Amino acid sequence: MPLRYPWSRYSDEKLMRMRLKDLGLTIEGTHLQPLIDKLHAELVARRVGIHPHIWLSSEWFSPEGVPGFAIPFYLAHKRLRRLERSQFLDVEGASNADCLRIMRHETGHAIQHAYQLHRRKRWQQVFGKSSTRYPEFYRPNPASKRYVQHLRLWYAQSHPDEDFAETFAEWLRPRSDWRKRYAGWPALKKLEYVDDLMADLADRKPVVTVRKEVEPLHRLRLTLGDHYRERRRKYTVIYPNIYDADLKRLFSDQPHHRRREAASSFVRRHRGEVRRLVARWTGEYQYTLDTVLGNIIGRLSHLQLRVVGSERQLVTDFAVLLTVKTMHFLYEQGRRDWIAL
Repeated sequence: MPLRYPWSRYSDEKLMRMRLKDLGLTIEGTHLQPLIDKLHAELVARRVGIHPHIWLSSEWFSPEGVPGFAIPFYLAHKRLRRLERSQFLDVEGASNADCLRIMRHETGHAIQHAYQLHRRKRWQQVFGKSSTRYPEFYRPNPASKRYVQHLRLWYAQSHPDEDFAETFAEWLRPRSDWRKRYAGWPALKKLEYVDDLMADLADRKPVVTVRKEVEPLHRLRLTLGDHYRERRRKYTVIYPNIYDADLKRLFSDQPHHRRREAASSFVRRHRGEVRRLVARWTGEYQYTLDTVLGNIIGRLSHLQLRVVGSERQLVTDFAVLLTVKTMHFLYEQGRRDWIAL
């Protein structure tokens, strides 16, 4: 029996030369279909009157004015998920739980578009104006209780549309127990508004019913190689070398320690472990953190620092240092990650 997708046995190099449109992928018959069915079941259970239409594209997004959303192509095949991980170290939405979490968020956008909720005065009073320009940078407050916490990087704080989508997703999630979880938070009033709003919309027909698919996979002429080059440019951050003093406090530059292991080698050995730890703590992409770690390793080599003390303690201390620097960059200088729009 011939392979349905001959490219599934291609090398990475050969696969990168393929155009996205030539992958020939569909949602039907993949592990995504049962997840979409589960999403639909959640909507039925909550008496939500519409089911967003869903298509494959280059990334997660719900276009303005379209009551549907796109799923990134790599989630439709395990070979492409391996390629995504090899290129980006992470696969956003790889697990069923993570995929459903993002789909609930995108469904919030689709429902907003379907009913043009952002035009309602009460919606604007609760979430703000949808016409607010998306910021290039935003400075979320991790301690804020004015927003639900659903996706990473306190995403609800980035824009009124994201605030609504995140609140809707938290409301929709089965067994979320949002009344108890957010008791005493100002965010609870947003969840109560969404609860009332969805009850009001249960028997109403949507204003927008177009089934338009924006940038569907079968029309994307970009090669996989070009696609990943563009993404790397998007998520690559060069941190300034302002942490030399901190590195010198953590590692030694004393001459009598010159026979000890080089700090650059030490960090290189623990690179994967530290990267995963800090990604989990901060929500930052592992790819970005790996770029930062490469920069730090270069500085450690230039400074000729050495390892002194307990290896386990140094790994922990270095992970904390990287976390602090990452949080400083994200929330003091600011950088907006364009995820799940």
